[in-house]
Amino acid sequence: MRYVILVLAMLVAVPAAAQDLSNFKTGPVFEDFGPHAPIEGIENVPADTEFSVAFDVANPAEEGAQTKGRNRGFESAARFINMHVAAGVDPDNIRIAVVVHGKASMDLLSDAAWAEKGKGDTNPSSSMIRAMLDHGVRFILCGQSGAAYGIEQADLIPGVETALSAMTAHALLQQRGYTVNPF
Repeated sequence: MRYVILVLAMLVAVPAAAQDLSNFKTGPVFEDFGPHAPIEGIENVPADTEFSVAFDVANPAEEGAQTKGRNRGFESAARFINMHVAAGVDPDNIRIAVVVHGKASMDLLSDAAWAEKGKGDTNPSSSMIRAMLDHGVRFILCGQSGAAYGIEQADLIPGVETALSAMTAHALLQQRGYTVNPF
């Protein structure tokens, strides 16, 4: 009887877990990452809307075809930008900071430091981070996590900042009008 219940539960769960991502497209800012879907029947966000948003990322990148080994938290910030620019928001009105701590700290390593730490030849998140930095996204490493993981400023992708702590970075960003995105 338990087996029958388990099989029935699995049959119900599989369709619920299936996602149709065929509507999701990248761009208009980042063409290689940050997929989003248009939502019909809603008004676009006013073009003069201003966003100052901090993303808190502690989870490291996971292996997989969908993520391509890139950090999903970082990609969420790119998705936010792509989605809102596609909806009509002026890209100059979007300020994004990504505060990184815990195991995700390693995803900020330069390719050389990534290889030196025995993680492979190329950090899968590095090209995405560089493109986002070029667009003005701030990446801020928690200094406490950096110390815990033996990461020095020279190990980071150029342009990544270090704060005393993630708590400090968030407090300073809040003083500058940033809200924390819970996703």
